Amino acid sequence: MDRGDSSANDWPAELDEVFAGAITCQYASLTRAGAPVTVPTTPYTGAGTLDVSTGLTYPAKAERARRNPNVALLFADPIGAASDGAPVVLVQGHAAVRDGELQANTDRYARVAVAKLPQATKGQPKLLLKQMVFYYARIWIEITPLHISWWPDRDLATAPQAWHAQDGRALPESDPAPSGRQPPAWLEPPSQWRDVAARALQELPLADLTVRGADGFPVCVPVTPGLLADDEVPLAVGVGAPALAPGAACLTVHGHDARFTTQENHTLIGHLVDAGNGPRLRVERALADWSLVGSRAQIALGFMAKGRRLRPRLKAEAARRGQQVPRVNLP
Repeated sequence: MDRGDSSANDWPAELDEVFAGAITCQYASLTRAGAPVTVPTTPYTGAGTLDVSTGLTYPAKAERARRNPNVALLFADPIGAASDGAPVVLVQGHAAVRDGELQANTDRYARVAVAKLPQATKGQPKLLLKQMVFYYARIWIEITPLHISWWPDRDLATAPQAWHAQDGRALPESDPAPSGRQPPAWLEPPSQWRDVAARALQELPLADLTVRGADGFPVCVPVTPGLLADDEVPLAVGVGAPALAPGAACLTVHGHDARFTTQENHTLIGHLVDAGNGPRLRVERALADWSLVGSRAQIALGFMAKGRRLRPRLKAEAARRGQQVPRVNLP
């Protein structure tokens, strides 16, 4: 079955355009301790699934989902979306990690990424792109939606519409976990995270909060953050939002241009608290971020610098899965 066969989708048809047209969504997975980690990523529609990917050389997003398949996707980024006025959609679902066929994964990513984000590689020589295996070699995470909630806009001013998958449906298993140890983080988190957070909260256009719901799934919703003060960020949340229980939480602050040639993302980790003066995120740290900002030349140099750090991981990560390093076959 073709991975983009919309006939396999059983969610409401009115959401098809949202899922197909979104340039980014928020992908939320859970750590071993059950704390949410949310990062922006580009979604793709599959055969009855909504799919995101991560690099073979930085597999943490996939490994969290392999350990705990309860994940969420929030479609709430209007920048560059296919249609104006699209609803905000929260998808909670079951993740299956696919890294058993790395060459097929890489071929798929090269095909669909170029089709969906043509400006990101426009004008770059194919010879150069083919050398970027550190980026194009992919692990896919296929998410079967189980619960979907949607609102007219990011204000969440009304109760959502809702859809739930039929009980008892068979859910796919992930590919077997690779042998050996997962590689360590390849980027260092910011040492001065307060400076990073303060600027991001002032300058970036979008912010989304994630907590773990009582049913074990991440709950990710748009919020309007205030300024950082005493390591806390006040949050305004629409009255139609689902219940957000105090506890481990993360706040993703992000933005990109309409063509997705630049992007900046920051994930703040901490605890959601409410001492009677409204919800606040008590920030403990910021995660390392993959941001591409500045001029085209600066972005290209920064990207290649990342490549120099990631390239040595390729052979080891392919070998952990008993496979050869894939090639980049551009369409």
